[in-house]
Amino acid sequence: MTGNSRPVISKQTGPHPDLLARVKRYQQLSFLKPIAAFNQHAFAQAEQLWQTQGGPLILDSGCGVGDSTRFLAEAFPDHFVLGLDRSEDRLARKRPPLPDNAQLIRTDLLDFWRLVAAAHWPVARHYLLYPNPYPKPAQLGYRFHAHPAFPALMAISGDYFEARSNWSIYLQELQLALDAYGRTSQLVPLAQATNPISAFEAKYRDSGQTLWQLVSECALGSTAAPTQPDALLSCE
Repeated sequence: MTGNSRPVISKQTGPHPDLLARVKRYQQLSFLKPIAAFNQHAFAQAEQLWQTQGGPLILDSGCGVGDSTRFLAEAFPDHFVLGLDRSEDRLARKRPPLPDNAQLIRTDLLDFWRLVAAAHWPVARHYLLYPNPYPKPAQLGYRFHAHPAFPALMAISGDYFEARSNWSIYLQELQLALDAYGRTSQLVPLAQATNPISAFEAKYRDSGQTLWQLVSECALGSTAAPTQPDALLSCE
Protein backbone atom coordinates (compact mmCIF):
# COMPACT_ATOMS: atom_id res chain seq x y z
CA MET A 1 0.00 0.00 0.00
CA THR A 2 1.07 3.55 -0.73
CA GLY A 3 0.37 6.68 1.24
CA ASN A 4 -2.42 8.02 -0.98
CA SER A 5 -5.43 7.40 1.25
CA ARG A 6 -8.01 10.14 1.55
CA PRO A 7 -9.27 11.09 5.02
CA VAL A 8 -12.77 10.05 6.04
CA ILE A 9 -15.37 12.59 4.95
CA SER A 10 -18.70 12.75 6.76
CA LYS A 11 -21.52 15.17 7.46
CA GLN A 12 -21.27 14.10 11.09
CA THR A 13 -19.35 16.48 13.32
CA GLY A 14 -19.76 14.31 16.42
CA PRO A 15 -21.39 11.08 17.57
CA HIS A 16 -24.66 10.22 15.85
CA PRO A 17 -27.68 11.46 17.84
CA ASP A 18 -29.42 8.08 17.49
CA LEU A 19 -26.46 6.03 18.69
CA LEU A 20 -27.29 5.47 22.35
CA ALA A 21 -30.92 4.68 21.63
CA ARG A 22 -29.80 1.90 19.32
CA VAL A 23 -27.19 0.60 21.74
CA LYS A 24 -29.69 0.44 24.59
CA ARG A 25 -32.35 -1.17 22.40
CA TYR A 26 -30.02 -3.93 21.28
CA GLN A 27 -28.96 -4.55 24.87
CA GLN A 28 -32.52 -5.73 25.49
CA LEU A 29 -33.08 -7.73 22.31
CA SER A 30 -31.75 -11.03 20.98
CA PHE A 31 -30.23 -11.02 17.49
CA LEU A 32 -32.03 -13.98 15.92
CA LYS A 33 -30.70 -13.91 12.36
CA PRO A 34 -29.66 -17.49 11.44
CA ILE A 35 -25.93 -18.11 11.36
CA ALA A 36 -24.69 -19.12 7.93
CA ALA A 37 -23.36 -22.64 7.48
CA PHE A 38 -20.12 -21.22 6.12
CA ASN A 39 -19.52 -19.40 9.38
CA GLN A 40 -20.42 -22.46 11.43
CA HIS A 41 -17.73 -24.33 9.52
CA ALA A 42 -15.22 -21.50 10.02
CA PHE A 43 -15.92 -21.52 13.75
CA ALA A 44 -15.43 -25.28 13.99
CA GLN A 45 -12.15 -24.96 12.08
CA ALA A 46 -10.97 -22.17 14.36
CA GLU A 47 -11.90 -24.14 17.46
CA GLN A 48 -9.91 -27.14 16.27
CA LEU A 49 -6.88 -24.97 15.50
CA TRP A 50 -7.02 -23.37 18.93
CA GLN A 51 -7.40 -26.71 20.71
CA THR A 52 -4.42 -28.06 18.79
CA GLN A 53 -2.21 -25.05 19.47
CA GLY A 54 -3.36 -24.18 23.00
CA GLY A 55 -2.64 -21.00 24.94
CA PRO A 56 -4.69 -17.91 25.80
CA LEU A 57 -6.73 -16.68 22.83
CA ILE A 58 -6.42 -13.37 20.97
CA LEU A 59 -8.94 -12.34 18.31
CA ASP A 60 -7.84 -9.99 15.55
CA SER A 61 -11.19 -9.05 14.02
CA GLY A 62 -11.00 -7.62 10.52
CA CYS A 63 -7.37 -8.62 10.09
CA GLY A 64 -7.14 -7.78 6.39
CA VAL A 65 -4.02 -9.31 4.87
CA GLY A 66 -2.89 -10.58 8.27
CA ASP A 67 -0.09 -8.14 9.13
CA SER A 68 -1.71 -7.28 12.46
CA THR A 69 -2.18 -10.98 13.23
CA ARG A 70 1.53 -11.52 12.71
CA PHE A 71 2.37 -8.50 14.87
CA LEU A 72 0.22 -9.76 17.72
CA ALA A 73 1.52 -13.33 17.48
CA GLU A 74 5.08 -12.06 17.74
CA ALA A 75 4.18 -9.70 20.61
CA PHE A 76 2.42 -12.50 22.53
CA PRO A 77 4.28 -15.74 21.73
CA ASP A 78 2.50 -17.66 24.50
CA HIS A 79 -0.95 -16.79 23.06
CA PHE A 80 -2.83 -18.17 20.06
CA VAL A 81 -3.95 -15.47 17.62
CA LEU A 82 -6.89 -15.89 15.25
CA GLY A 83 -7.03 -13.38 12.42
CA LEU A 84 -10.61 -13.03 11.15
CA ASP A 85 -11.69 -11.43 7.88
CA ARG A 86 -14.47 -12.01 5.36
CA SER A 87 -12.41 -11.07 2.29
CA GLU A 88 -10.96 -14.06 0.47
CA ASP A 89 -8.90 -11.69 -1.67
CA ARG A 90 -7.20 -10.00 1.30
CA LEU A 91 -6.51 -13.26 3.11
CA ALA A 92 -5.00 -14.79 -0.03
CA ARG A 93 -2.48 -12.03 -0.69
CA LYS A 94 1.12 -13.06 -0.46
CA ARG A 95 2.63 -11.98 2.85
CA PRO A 96 5.47 -13.29 5.06
CA PRO A 97 4.56 -16.54 6.83
CA LEU A 98 2.72 -16.32 10.13
CA PRO A 99 4.29 -17.62 13.35
CA ASP A 100 3.14 -21.04 14.51
CA ASN A 101 0.86 -19.44 17.11
CA ALA A 102 -1.33 -17.66 14.53
CA GLN A 103 -3.92 -18.62 11.93
CA LEU A 104 -6.16 -16.74 9.51
CA ILE A 105 -9.84 -17.65 9.18
CA ARG A 106 -12.25 -16.43 6.52
CA THR A 107 -15.57 -15.65 8.20
CA ASP A 108 -18.20 -13.00 8.73
CA LEU A 109 -17.40 -11.25 12.01
CA LEU A 110 -21.00 -10.83 13.14
CA ASP A 111 -21.72 -14.56 12.96
CA PHE A 112 -18.33 -15.53 14.37
CA TRP A 113 -18.65 -13.23 17.37
CA ARG A 114 -22.06 -14.70 18.17
CA LEU A 115 -20.67 -18.23 18.01
CA VAL A 116 -17.74 -17.31 20.27
CA ALA A 117 -20.13 -15.71 22.75
CA ALA A 118 -22.45 -18.73 22.74
CA ALA A 119 -19.49 -21.07 23.31
CA HIS A 120 -18.16 -18.86 26.14
CA TRP A 121 -14.64 -18.79 24.76
CA PRO A 122 -12.32 -17.07 27.27
CA VAL A 123 -10.90 -14.44 24.93
CA ALA A 124 -7.83 -12.88 26.53
CA ARG A 125 -7.50 -9.93 24.14
CA HIS A 126 -9.66 -8.61 21.31
CA TYR A 127 -8.52 -6.18 18.62
CA LEU A 128 -10.70 -4.31 16.12
CA LEU A 129 -8.30 -2.45 13.87
CA TYR A 130 -9.48 0.06 11.27
CA PRO A 131 -13.02 -1.24 10.63
CA ASN A 132 -15.00 0.20 7.75
CA PRO A 133 -16.29 3.49 9.24
CA TYR A 134 -19.45 3.75 7.11
CA PRO A 135 -19.24 7.53 7.57
CA LYS A 136 -22.60 8.59 6.11
CA PRO A 137 -25.09 9.35 8.88
CA ALA A 138 -27.60 7.01 7.24
CA GLN A 139 -25.07 4.18 7.57
CA LEU A 140 -25.05 4.22 11.38
CA GLY A 141 -26.59 0.76 11.56
CA TYR A 142 -23.64 -0.74 9.67
CA ARG A 143 -21.16 0.36 12.34
CA PHE A 144 -20.40 -2.45 14.77
CA HIS A 145 -21.32 -0.47 17.88
CA ALA A 146 -24.79 0.35 16.44
CA HIS A 147 -25.53 -3.17 15.20
CA PRO A 148 -27.69 -5.86 16.88
CA ALA A 149 -24.57 -8.05 17.15
CA PHE A 150 -22.78 -5.54 19.41
CA PRO A 151 -23.78 -7.40 22.62
CA ALA A 152 -21.85 -10.41 21.30
CA LEU A 153 -18.81 -8.21 20.68
CA MET A 154 -19.02 -7.00 24.27
CA ALA A 155 -19.45 -10.53 25.59
CA ILE A 156 -16.17 -11.67 24.00
CA SER A 157 -14.11 -8.59 24.89
CA GLY A 158 -13.97 -8.99 28.64
CA ASP A 159 -10.31 -8.59 29.57
CA TYR A 160 -8.69 -6.33 27.00
CA PHE A 161 -10.30 -4.61 24.04
CA GLU A 162 -8.57 -2.28 21.60
CA ALA A 163 -9.87 -0.51 18.51
CA ARG A 164 -8.08 1.81 16.10
CA SER A 165 -9.40 4.11 13.40
CA ASN A 166 -8.45 7.05 11.24
CA TRP A 167 -11.90 8.58 11.95
CA SER A 168 -12.09 9.81 15.52
CA ILE A 169 -15.89 10.01 15.54
CA TYR A 170 -16.11 6.25 15.01
CA LEU A 171 -14.14 5.67 18.20
CA GLN A 172 -16.01 8.40 20.08
CA GLU A 173 -19.21 6.50 19.28
CA LEU A 174 -17.63 3.20 20.26
CA GLN A 175 -16.52 4.74 23.56
CA LEU A 176 -20.09 5.85 24.28
CA ALA A 177 -21.32 2.34 23.48
CA LEU A 178 -18.73 0.84 25.82
CA ASP A 179 -19.83 3.23 28.54
CA ALA A 180 -23.42 2.01 28.11
CA TYR A 181 -22.11 -1.43 29.04
CA GLY A 182 -20.32 -0.09 32.10
CA ARG A 183 -16.86 -0.24 30.53
CA THR A 184 -14.32 2.50 31.03
CA SER A 185 -11.97 3.27 28.18
CA GLN A 186 -9.34 5.70 27.01
CA LEU A 187 -9.32 7.36 23.59
CA VAL A 188 -6.02 8.92 22.55
CA PRO A 189 -4.17 9.89 19.38
CA LEU A 190 -1.91 7.07 18.29
CA ALA A 191 1.80 7.82 18.25
CA GLN A 192 3.32 7.64 14.78
CA ALA A 193 4.77 4.18 15.12
CA THR A 194 7.81 3.24 13.05
CA ASN A 195 6.42 -0.30 12.91
CA PRO A 196 2.72 -0.04 11.91
CA ILE A 197 0.57 -2.84 13.25
CA SER A 198 -1.30 -3.34 9.96
CA ALA A 199 -1.24 -2.52 6.27
CA PHE A 200 -4.08 -0.05 6.74
CA GLU A 201 -2.23 1.66 9.58
CA ALA A 202 0.82 2.07 7.35
CA LYS A 203 -1.31 3.46 4.53
CA TYR A 204 -3.12 6.00 6.69
CA ARG A 205 0.07 7.01 8.51
CA ASP A 206 1.95 7.52 5.24
CA SER A 207 -0.95 9.65 4.02
CA GLY A 208 -0.42 12.03 6.94
CA GLN A 209 -3.67 11.19 8.71
CA THR A 210 -4.14 11.31 12.48
CA LEU A 211 -4.72 7.84 13.86
CA TRP A 212 -6.72 7.09 17.01
CA GLN A 213 -6.64 4.33 19.59
CA LEU A 214 -9.36 3.25 22.03
CA VAL A 215 -8.41 0.83 24.81
CA SER A 216 -10.55 -0.77 27.50
CA GLU A 217 -8.71 -2.89 30.07
CA CYS A 218 -10.63 -4.94 32.62
CA ALA A 219 -8.09 -7.46 33.92
CA LEU A 220 -6.00 -5.74 36.58
CA GLY A 221 -2.46 -7.04 36.68
CA SER A 222 -2.47 -8.39 33.12
CA THR A 223 0.63 -8.07 30.96
CA ALA A 224 0.63 -4.76 29.13
CA ALA A 225 0.79 -5.01 25.35
CA PRO A 226 3.29 -2.91 23.43
CA THR A 227 0.25 -1.24 21.81
CA GLN A 228 -1.37 -0.23 25.12
CA PRO A 229 -1.34 3.33 26.52
CA ASP A 230 0.54 3.82 29.75
CA ALA A 231 -2.56 4.16 31.92
CA LEU A 232 -4.14 0.95 33.18
CA LEU A 233 -7.85 1.00 32.54
CA SER A 234 -10.51 -0.84 34.52
CA CYS A 235 -14.17 -1.71 34.24
CA GLU A 236 -16.88 -0.71 36.65
